[in-house]
Amino acid sequence: MNYNGMDFGVGETVLHRYEGNPVIKPTDIEGAYTTFNCAQTMYKGKYILLVAVQKKTDKFPAIHLAESTDGVNFEISKEPFIAKSTHPIWGELDGWTIDPRITYVEEDDMYYILRPLSAAWGTATLLCRTKDFKSVEEIDIIALPHNRVPCLFPNKINGKYVRIDRPYSTPIAPGSKFMEGNMWISYSEDLIHWGEHRPLMMPGHGAWCLNKLGPTPPIKTDKGWLEIIHGVTGNTVHTRYSLGAILLDLEDPTKIIGKTKSPILTPDAPYEYMGQTPNAVFACGAIADEEKDEIRVYYGAADTYVGLATGKLSELIDMCINEK
Repeated sequence: MNYNGMDFGVGETVLHRYEGNPVIKPTDIEGAYTTFNCAQTMYKGKYILLVAVQKKTDKFPAIHLAESTDGVNFEISKEPFIAKSTHPIWGELDGWTIDPRITYVEEDDMYYILRPLSAAWGTATLLCRTKDFKSVEEIDIIALPHNRVPCLFPNKINGKYVRIDRPYSTPIAPGSKFMEGNMWISYSEDLIHWGEHRPLMMPGHGAWCLNKLGPTPPIKTDKGWLEIIHGVTGNTVHTRYSLGAILLDLEDPTKIIGKTKSPILTPDAPYEYMGQTPNAVFACGAIADEEKDEIRVYYGAADTYVGLATGKLSELIDMCINEK
């Protein structure tokens, strides 16, 4: 791709951008000036996205429901599916309704949605649920500040719910290897009370993720739990958000059995460079189909658009194993 004399489109490995990107843009929703990071799943044969939308006249963003039968052309709800909470407690903590994660948990026959609560108290995580994407129920705060990205596994392991999250910490000194943005695993019997916290992964295994990492809901495959992650590298002048992947052991997800040392998607297209947050591709999940050997990643581009990248699931798993 060539744009104003600049050559874009390099850096693709196993994921390839849809040629009609972006699939969702601000002009698709009346009054919006950004449409970005989205949760994603399948429901009754339809592609479902929960898209963060900031409208010009609203103080805070909200999450809108987008549905598609072909995975490319989306019908987007005019009204928010998830907006600022009206609950007497966590409503006071809510102000930045973005970056949701969806996990369908088979044992419960339920779609769980985790999304940030951001206010002066810091960023916590609110657990919600839906069965039909017509209404959503708020359950409780399940992560203390600062922790905005917990992601649920789709199956219980040894009778317990499992999640990966990325609590923030502060480097103990400039240049310290003890960086913020490490990923952890924890366990729960009821989705609300979490414990057995175990460290999973620190940033720095590749140049694309020197500063911090962030998880998405794991995908169960024959080879292991596939986890799409974002990585951040840069400084106060220039920051870059890219995507990578790791593979976790099916029986013990604290064991990393594969990881990509190079990014699987990194900003190279104009819509990924120019927007509210330039130089960023950011995923809140992925949709995999083992029968079709396909993985689809709907990602936020520059916090302004939603792009689509697809690839072969088997190739991504092999990349994790071979690059480890």
